[in-house]
Amino acid sequence: AMQCQSCLPRGSWMQLHFSLPGSGVNRSVYLCAASVPGTAGSYFLGKILHAGSISFFRGSVRHQGGGQGGSQEHVVQPGSSRQGLSHLRNVASSDAIKKHQKSLSAWFSHQPNEERQFGPSFSLDAVHVDPVIQESSLEEILKPSPDLTIQNQLQQPCSQVISLQNLFDVDACGRQVKNVVLYGTVGTGKSTLIKKMVVDWCHGRLPRFELVIPFSCEDLSHSHAPISLRRLITKKYQHLRDVVPMLGASNLKVLFILNGLERLNLDFRLAGTELCCDPNEPVPPSAIVVNLLRKYLLPEASIIVTTRPSAVRRIPGKYVGRYAKICGFSDTNLQKLYFQMRLSQPGCSGEDGAGSSSGEQENLVEMLSRNLERHNQIAAACFLPSYCWLVCTTLHFLYFTRTVPPSQTLTGIYTSFLRLNFSGEVLDSTDPTNISMMNYVAKTVGKLAYEGVMSRKTCFSEDDLQQCFEVEMKTESELNLLEVFRSDVFRFFLTPCVQPGKEHTFVFTIPAMQEYLAALYVVLGEKKTLAQRVGKELSEVIGKVSEDVAVVLSIVSKVLPLRFLPVLFNLLKIFPRYFSRLSGKDRDAIAHTMAEELFKEEDYNNDDVLDQINFSILGVEGPMCHPDEAPDDEVFELFPIFMGGILSRRNRAILEQLGCSIKNLAAFEIAKAMKKTVIRNSRKGLPPSELMDYLFFLHEFQNERFTAEAIRSLRTVNLSSVKMTPLKCSVLASVMGTTCHEVEELNLTSCNLDTSSLRILFPVLLRCKALHLQLNSLGSDACKEIRDLLLHDKCVVSNLRLANNPVGMQGAQYLAEALASNRSLTHLSLLHTALGNQGTEVIAQHLAKNQHLQELNLGYNSLTDTAALRVVEVAKKHMTLDKVHLYFNDISEDGKRALHSLRMDRDGVRALVFLTAGTDVSDYWSNILNVVQRNLPFWDRERVRQHLALLLQDLESSRRQTTNPWRKAKFLRVESEVKKMLGKLQHGTL
Repeated sequence: AMQCQSCLPRGSWMQLHFSLPGSGVNRSVYLCAASVPGTAGSYFLGKILHAGSISFFRGSVRHQGGGQGGSQEHVVQPGSSRQGLSHLRNVASSDAIKKHQKSLSAWFSHQPNEERQFGPSFSLDAVHVDPVIQESSLEEILKPSPDLTIQNQLQQPCSQVISLQNLFDVDACGRQVKNVVLYGTVGTGKSTLIKKMVVDWCHGRLPRFELVIPFSCEDLSHSHAPISLRRLITKKYQHLRDVVPMLGASNLKVLFILNGLERLNLDFRLAGTELCCDPNEPVPPSAIVVNLLRKYLLPEASIIVTTRPSAVRRIPGKYVGRYAKICGFSDTNLQKLYFQMRLSQPGCSGEDGAGSSSGEQENLVEMLSRNLERHNQIAAACFLPSYCWLVCTTLHFLYFTRTVPPSQTLTGIYTSFLRLNFSGEVLDSTDPTNISMMNYVAKTVGKLAYEGVMSRKTCFSEDDLQQCFEVEMKTESELNLLEVFRSDVFRFFLTPCVQPGKEHTFVFTIPAMQEYLAALYVVLGEKKTLAQRVGKELSEVIGKVSEDVAVVLSIVSKVLPLRFLPVLFNLLKIFPRYFSRLSGKDRDAIAHTMAEELFKEEDYNNDDVLDQINFSILGVEGPMCHPDEAPDDEVFELFPIFMGGILSRRNRAILEQLGCSIKNLAAFEIAKAMKKTVIRNSRKGLPPSELMDYLFFLHEFQNERFTAEAIRSLRTVNLSSVKMTPLKCSVLASVMGTTCHEVEELNLTSCNLDTSSLRILFPVLLRCKALHLQLNSLGSDACKEIRDLLLHDKCVVSNLRLANNPVGMQGAQYLAEALASNRSLTHLSLLHTALGNQGTEVIAQHLAKNQHLQELNLGYNSLTDTAALRVVEVAKKHMTLDKVHLYFNDISEDGKRALHSLRMDRDGVRALVFLTAGTDVSDYWSNILNVVQRNLPFWDRERVRQHLALLLQDLESSRRQTTNPWRKAKFLRVESEVKKMLGKLQHGTL
């Protein structure tokens, strides 16, 4: 029975592979209560019982006394079993217990800030999928794990699966189970499962117990003053003060919940903790827990304990009736069910209409399910319910974000995710250093992540892990901390690779987590040489000594006037000052690393980081790569973005709670050093995807002054072909909103814009002189937004390009209304916008009221003679309009002759219809052909071929009419270009 006192056996890193039972095993799924698995549990239960943090309702246990005409308080008397049973029924239905249930239910219904910030809040009964629970044994816990990969473990027989409601059933020998130890690694959902258990009891779904009393072991660990069990209960739950005297004196079925046993240092030796059976006797809280588990105190009470695997051995096996292991979502069907329930919630898609949003939600669920079925790495990640929450939160951020307040950043999601799972936890409560779990992770796993980023690799062998974790082990304490980490935390961050041929390597559970931890490692200043580490320690020692010496020298100098004493004192101060200068160089190095990684030229042709994250979660639709093919180089473009995000004030505050301190001065000096490098590099021409990454970096950095200075240097913003989702539009609007300067050019060609996108970008569009909105499927609703834009008194748009958008008749009406009153627009392109004669007629009617337009492009709009000549007639009378594009329209020969006769000096307008101008080549022939070539992928090729044939005929006819050899040569040159284009069209090479 005392074997559990021994340490867990050590094994190789490869023995940390965990099983993923196949989907063939039947699972019972409970969908009634609780919240997001694996995320909020530690937050709720860790906070629920802090002394003085909650004021519960006061209540008393009263019932009507027979024949006494009023309510009176009864005191339990040791008597017959009939009296005890009668009193038991009265206590179970008493007002005090009902108030207790109501208070617990209300408290556990509270959602953490992370739930409210990164998506809609859900009721307890809305989203919950029970993780798999397997019955275990002490021998199974203590024996070394087999050296198996995921694929091999899929074939292993599963242990007996047990439900939460059956944990206290009789064991295999028929004995009634009173003490249950529920254990699991970080992120498997221990605390969330306990939360669900409490809520079930509050709602009457756990009839086995009449009273449930939850305790947080973290709360108990902060108190060492002696206190009795009854006083402890009434201190946490005041309304139970009249129920507490019944404990131990009746057959009341009580369940004690002890969440997070690893926070308590328990000593089950009689020499360490004396026996105590009196609930009124004051003893330390740890002694209460020990005697409850010994069944010496309230032996009839049931107890469920949650803990991490490393602390299971703290309870001797003879005091445990059942061991139960939480295995997370080891069945992909559970993962799919969770995603379907979470992403299909009514409030998930935000404020917009339910029609298109519900379709997008269904599409997301379908793509995610297909990716899980491919046995992708994400299926191994979602083995942990916590990562299912992270996936859903990230998808909500990517797809349903309409505005981006400072609290909503990708770095903020990852930081909050770590806070939900590691909030204030120390790695080992028995270790005197009390190092926080997250601080240990940043120093060890962060180092592995950083080395992987620098060497551009994501798979790590066992040798890599040994080099990172074990090479600097010097003391027994360090080795013990490593064993606890291996047992409790390792699987949260690293998982076996599922890629064929790499089964014996490890990858980060979520690819972006590697970049986040690498960024945290660098920003915390852990990337130091040996000399820098020794110098820092020596500087701190000398700095402390110099303070003491200064006091002594000041006293001695008053007695002995020795001239060398001030000199000695100043010498002691030199080293700390010199080291402070060196630490400033470290901040410069951090800024240099950030700039170097942010502007890597080899990453210029990649998708932007938001698309990369989307692909990593939903997968890439299309044929999969062959396993034997050499993979492309790994990309780590999130690494510098996370570095900037971690430096934001909000994330630094959260990391401070996790034991990872980043001082304000350090953040200020890093930002100051970045101005020299980041802003200078951003002034170079960046490809659209890299420019989007840079804007996203500025958003994540959350430094308004720095962002404003960086944006002022951007006069031209080219984001063409970047898929501008609502999130990206919000990021662009947020970042550009830090200044009010005018933008020379904003290119949003082929960016999948829609009406809502224009609405989000409205403040930015007002300040753009040249605005390119081609190829965006902008219809009449979007034109209404553009009308409002052009009629705004602060609009400075002078060049607006709307080519290749389905504007139509109604859209033309809105644009015509804008033209009538706008004062800034000088160039308007409506090339290939399906205007037709009616749309063109509407524009012509309002064009007379405009006084500033200089150029109008109405090419490829199926105009006939009437509409074309009508526009030209209005243009003749216009004060400033001198150029109208009418090529590729359905104009007859008579119309051509009428347009040919126009003269700039006489009519004040030039119509660009042909490649010829009378008996000469038009000065704009190359412009027209360039327009055709650029837009050919989006136009009807047969219609383009017909128009090019007509242009060729016109060129040949004009060439025959001229006798000037120079003009003939020009005609032949243009004819050859048109013939070349026609040939490529015919062969499909253009």
